[in-house]
Amino acid sequence: MKRIKAACIRQTLVFSQKEGSGFSREHCLELNREEVARYKAALDRAHTRYQIDAETENPDGSIVLRVRKEYNALAPVGDYFD
Repeated sequence: MKRIKAACIRQTLVFSQKEGSGFSREHCLELNREEVARYKAALDRAHTRYQIDAETENPDGSIVLRVRKEYNALAPVGDYFD
């Protein structure tokens, strides 16, 4: 019989605007910052445990977010968040 001892999801998310949107870099960056904030708020509202490993703003205005989050509330995360 097998059991899950610990589980975690690692994701790399890229928040960016569509190519050719006509927005300036600063405007794209502001829109992407707002989207990242909404993403984090959604995780908080769902009571999802998570840790941000890296948040990088690229020269093109996109934001790369590396995150570890729990698989679900029933699966233990073990030492993934230590």
